[in-house]
Amino acid sequence: MELAEREVKVIFGPSGSGKSTLLRCINMLNPPDKGEIFLQGEKINAPGVKLNAIRTRIGMVFQHFNLFAHLKAIDNVSIGLRRVKGLSKEEARAESLEVLQRVKMGEWADHYPAQLSGGQQQRVGIARALAMEPDVILFDEPTSALDPELIGEVLQVMLDIAKTGTTMIVVTHEMGFAKAVASEMIFLNEGVVLEHGTPKHFFVSPESDRVKKFLKQLEVLYGIHEDTLKLNDEEEIR
Repeated sequence: MELAEREVKVIFGPSGSGKSTLLRCINMLNPPDKGEIFLQGEKINAPGVKLNAIRTRIGMVFQHFNLFAHLKAIDNVSIGLRRVKGLSKEEARAESLEVLQRVKMGEWADHYPAQLSGGQQQRVGIARALAMEPDVILFDEPTSALDPELIGEVLQVMLDIAKTGTTMIVVTHEMGFAKAVASEMIFLNEGVVLEHGTPKHFFVSPESDRVKKFLKQLEVLYGIHEDTLKLNDEEEIR
């Protein structure tokens, strides 16, 4: 799999197919048993590579938010800026507030995770990843732990981020989002890429019967959520 700068890849497939494991291998949370991973020409799973430095270049948004419960939203965002990038407390707070405002969480900056909805917590998680200005952001089913009414707000933030040219790999079953932003979609099944192509390929003429069945099940279970996303203030995604 190759990912170009400013590209958005969407990975989907049944549970247990290896989607989350693939993301965790990419940022070396789970070092792969074999194969090679390159980031802008640098092999990052080579012996002696400084993993902490690599992970500052690969942002991660987790399914269950993974926020520090004892820290306010702004401190969850700023902690990496202070400890990894060496910013002062004032500099880190200013940058964190700016990125929280970008995901529409500025007014909640001084709230603790327990005081936030699931959608708000996930937006803080996205802000935390954005604040480090990584080369690529990995999203591991970022809406799967949310109540249905909260999904749209997170998808809209992700759409806005994609529109800025952020390089993204997204594991999701939200096909409306995939149709809107994906440059390529990958169907993973039992650890194998069964089919890949553009959104048009998957939604108009998928080749595999397995993919056709899976997409039909997604439509029945989850819908498309297209009506919750907008390309701009006037134009809805169709």
